[in-house]
Amino acid sequence: MGKTVHPFPSALRQDSGHAPLRWSISLAWLCAALLAACTPDVPSSDPPKKPWREELVVIVAQGDNGVDAEFELQLITLFAKQLQVKTKLLPLPQDKIMPSLMTNKAHIAAAGLRGNARGGVRFGPSYQTVSEQAVCNGKPPRRMDGLVGKAIAVTAGSAQEAALREAQQKLPALRWKARHQQTVTDLLAEVATGKLECTVVNEEQLALARNFHPNLDAAFDIAAPSRLAWAFAPNGEEALFAEAEKFFALIKKDGTLRRLLDRYYGHNERLEPMDAVAFVTGTRTVLPHFRQMFEEAGMLTGIDWQLLAAIGYHESHWNPLATSPTNVRGLMMLTEDTADRMNVTDRLDPRQSILAGARYLQLLKEQLPLRIADEERTWLALAAYNQGMGHLEDARVLAARARLNPDTWADVRKMMPQLAQPEYFEQTKHGYARGGEAVILVETVRLHYDMLKHLDTHEVPYLPETPFYLKFPGIPKLNSP
Repeated sequence: MGKTVHPFPSALRQDSGHAPLRWSISLAWLCAALLAACTPDVPSSDPPKKPWREELVVIVAQGDNGVDAEFELQLITLFAKQLQVKTKLLPLPQDKIMPSLMTNKAHIAAAGLRGNARGGVRFGPSYQTVSEQAVCNGKPPRRMDGLVGKAIAVTAGSAQEAALREAQQKLPALRWKARHQQTVTDLLAEVATGKLECTVVNEEQLALARNFHPNLDAAFDIAAPSRLAWAFAPNGEEALFAEAEKFFALIKKDGTLRRLLDRYYGHNERLEPMDAVAFVTGTRTVLPHFRQMFEEAGMLTGIDWQLLAAIGYHESHWNPLATSPTNVRGLMMLTEDTADRMNVTDRLDPRQSILAGARYLQLLKEQLPLRIADEERTWLALAAYNQGMGHLEDARVLAARARLNPDTWADVRKMMPQLAQPEYFEQTKHGYARGGEAVILVETVRLHYDMLKHLDTHEVPYLPETPFYLKFPGIPKLNSP
């Protein structure tokens, strides 16, 4: 008779009077051990992922609070609104995004991912195409092989590292370091200051960075352009992927995607190097004298103080004594009519000027139709700040006639310069206007506003309030009347 082979160790067999209790305890121990061996290493504090129809979990890039992150968040918000679901954002370092998605920690990753890269995830429709460019300190190399032997660093797990891997297939000698816990902004600053020889960034990231570091320049594209897209969990539901395809098809067709790209990147043209240096210098030497005034105006009107500061810089370079040949005066360059309307007694008093400018912009926003989104209302009101509400309304009418959207700045700005052309302004109620100046003002203010938001809060210090009639750093001495 053959020997009986027990499926469990002797310690687990019922061979004593206390066997049932021992069996229960031992079996429970074994099940726990087997479960631990087969379950991915997930912190016990992490709750299980809910079905996407109940809560959409989206991985975003950790530590990125710039334009790219704002753009992705806007897309996520619109998608969740279409699905009528709430979202849960999961911030992770770039190199942790794909492994976390592969192990089903989230439904989607929305973090500027290179959709043309290979991998085990599924990429949705592309929403933006950008060139990946080598940026080096000093004299840039002219060809790809010029990067061999240079100290190159990129953010670990980023679209730039994916592009480098593709380039390495053609140039095996290419080497780089993948930096953890560092952003594209950090690496570009290192290149600009000579701490790092080269990095790789996309064209939009470089355009913004050059406003802070005018010495940065692109050498060449290192690979095919990145087709940025969301990534989906490999075993995710087909229904969610289909909803994403429908969402991107819709926002491409109705112009929403184009308007979003314009909102976040359309004004990203680089300032002239001297202009960029002057602005950044002014944020550290002149703006601190007025920061509390801008913040006070922001609190009273609900308008971001950094936007008000950007308007003030465009209007007068934060010069409280500025005066134009047409007698527009003060830090916010108020006309006599506007000053009287806002009860300003002294246009050269910076506090009065800033408060009045903020209240006037708020008033213009309130005159626009309520159906217009708040940010679009801001840019449209800013155009009216420059040329008057009547001329803005003329441009909106022209936009509607041209089958453009009169409620978005991206479309109205196309018609503003036409107000200086007889074939257009003769059809309008308020006639000729220098509409092109309004476009320049809005686009420049948007750029300076983004730059101020990009600067760390501590880089724009507070300084004690100084009597406005004293000479401020960087402000030419003018004679007060």
